[in-house]
Amino acid sequence: MTSHKTTQTMKPATAAKKLGVYLQATPAEFQEGVVSRDELNALQADPPEWLVELRRNGPHPRPVVAAKLGISISGLARGGITDPLTTAEIDALKSENPDWLQKERATQADVRKEAARLKAKNVQQADQT
Repeated sequence: MTSHKTTQTMKPATAAKKLGVYLQATPAEFQEGVVSRDELNALQADPPEWLVELRRNGPHPRPVVAAKLGISISGLARGGITDPLTTAEIDALKSENPDWLQKERATQADVRKEAARLKAKNVQQADQT
């Protein structure tokens, strides 16, 4: 019995998410087709110029914007940021450092501290058993 290996494919939106880019900013041929696992791996290993440019200058999707600002996606929404931002817009926000951004960064820092505390506690409990 022989097995035929089927090629895994994904929608462009899924591929864009895995690549960390905003789908609407990608070339039309990327948006209109399907992406195989091999094609995705090739894009990650040797990104074409359009992908390098998107990653460098944006527009960036919300998860990337949130990460670059050091806040959560929910924090972006609370700050009124619902659209993708370019790198220049993100840098401008960092320079302005509005009150909402300071608050969200502090909240995110507290969340990270609590997660680290819980992880340490779980490790300590595991060592005691």
